Amino acid sequence: MMKLTNWLLLPLALASSLACAAPVVRFETTLGAIEVTLDEHKAPRSVANFLGYVKSGFYDGTIFHRVIPGFVVQGGGFTPEMTEKPAGAPIPNESANRLSNLEGTIAMARTEAPDSATSQFYFNVANNSRLDYKAPTPGGWGYAVFGKVTRGMDVVKRISRVDTGVGQGMPDVPLTPVVLKKAVILKR
Repeated sequence: MMKLTNWLLLPLALASSLACAAPVVRFETTLGAIEVTLDEHKAPRSVANFLGYVKSGFYDGTIFHRVIPGFVVQGGGFTPEMTEKPAGAPIPNESANRLSNLEGTIAMARTEAPDSATSQFYFNVANNSRLDYKAPTPGGWGYAVFGKVTRGMDVVKRISRVDTGVGQGMPDVPLTPVVLKKAVILKR
């Protein structure tokens, strides 16, 4: 009877482990594919927000508009013509989640206001722990990491090395647009 019970529990254990699987998003860019695994346990609002933009197709056809070698590659808000897309409401800052801005992580971009992140995100191309949460003070709020690159870090690094200049008055804009052609959820 014991062996039969274990066999009956196996499908339940498998279903439970699949339900807990972290979401994975794939970006198809003009320089290759990038896959990110999201941490919805430590950054539930950031992940839900990001997945909402992916599901709606918001990111399709946007560009990586801010590229700073040895620092970050930022995207998720501008068209190739450098027109900012209208984003949804800002979300609360989850930077106190103990996820660090290490090389290969993805985080929410924001303005100087802590709770101002909407659609824009960035990939860390170096260890940027100075962007981590320190305290709930004007200089202590960090930037919320919500996942990591699990495939395609070579593509992120390739993007980080493109030639940049000024575009529509903004610095660090790739001279040849790097387009995020499509973002899809691979695993939910």
